[in-house]
Amino acid sequence: MLAAAPQGAVSLDNFRLMEAPVPEVAQGEFLVRTLFLSVAPVMRQYMIDGAGIELPLRPGDVIHGRGVGQIIESRNSDFPVGTIVHGKLGWQDHAISDGADDKLMFPVGSRDLPHSTALGVLGMTGFSAFVGLFDIGQPVEGETVVVSGAAGGVGSIAGQLAKIAGCRVIGIAGTPEKCDMLTEELGFDEAVNYRSGNFAQRLADATPDGIDVIFDNVGGSVLDTALARINRYARVVSCGRISQYVDGPNHALANWWRIGENSARMQGFFVYEYRHRFAEAEAKMADWIREGRLRWREDVLDGFDRMPEALCRLFEGRNLGKQVVRVADPLSDAELGL
Repeated sequence: MLAAAPQGAVSLDNFRLMEAPVPEVAQGEFLVRTLFLSVAPVMRQYMIDGAGIELPLRPGDVIHGRGVGQIIESRNSDFPVGTIVHGKLGWQDHAISDGADDKLMFPVGSRDLPHSTALGVLGMTGFSAFVGLFDIGQPVEGETVVVSGAAGGVGSIAGQLAKIAGCRVIGIAGTPEKCDMLTEELGFDEAVNYRSGNFAQRLADATPDGIDVIFDNVGGSVLDTALARINRYARVVSCGRISQYVDGPNHALANWWRIGENSARMQGFFVYEYRHRFAEAEAKMADWIREGRLRWREDVLDGFDRMPEALCRLFEGRNLGKQVVRVADPLSDAELGL
């Protein structure tokens, strides 16, 4: 749970582990045993001033977050025992739900992929990449797409989707290891390390024909540098701004004027407003995975007590791919009494 709101960078001191009895299951409810929990940069915002549909957390509150779990007790016929679901479980090893819309609880269904993919490539992470790129970025074959935060969960998927769309894709990341992963494992055409010095020139060299789509997960000076390279009618997808989540003065964009000069467009989005697209996104991306055209990378830590560490890793740039924490393994039918 939240011990204290972060002042500056997220630290282990912002969290506290508390034990409490598992609640009784009321009529219409079901009890979920957590298997995996998702970790995302926006969680820091929950602790400060809220984000999206989430209200700000106060000390003593359970941290908001999505997870995958198994129903182990149910008094709701729509959610029988044994069902694997993903939804708003929060940072806890058991959660009660009634399946109402505010919990956004969905059965995972039978699939030939790990359950954790419901938090990553086939969950809100993947859906953010899908709707951000295709609905807002609207890439056209042959265009140049630049993805910042490209080694993270959303960025690594967005870049691959741009390749599937027939684009030339350049990823921006912060270590040589991450850049190698982008080009050698995920099929990006080039990767630029923004920490390696002379970033602006390196990005210019990688985008000789300019930039048609920016899929931005970072904001700040990285976005500013990319804006200097946009073409006429470019689209800038504002998905995240991890460089600006930590307290302190925000970076004022010096190149914002290039949006108007180039008749370009910059747009943010809230992924839950695209719920009508989730089924299509899941089906298409599952097919691309089976065809070998879309790969996912997960950075998995084991143990519920490592959730704070996992969130700190994101802001330290230590994750490779989608950060998740494995809490437990699913129970067998025999263990569930089925």
